Amino acid sequence: MTVTVCYYGLLAERRGLADERVTSAATTPAALYAELDAAHALGLSTADFRVAVNDEFVSWEHPLSEKDSIAFLPPMSGG
Repeated sequence: MTVTVCYYGLLAERRGLADERVTSAATTPAALYAELDAAHALGLSTADFRVAVNDEFVSWEHPLSEKDSIAFLPPMSGG
């Protein structure tokens, strides 16, 4: 399936872009992140940040569907 992945904060810096279309066989955000981390050395544990699918926070085991938008949201800092 093809989904849109949006990266924020440290993950965007490490990936070098804010979003991309990804084709994957992953069925959950956890599996998708594991694929992306292996391919791009993102380096954070899923325990360290949250995930949203189609603009709603979900669990890491939430089922993914074709054309979903997945946002990886690490802790933010600043004022």
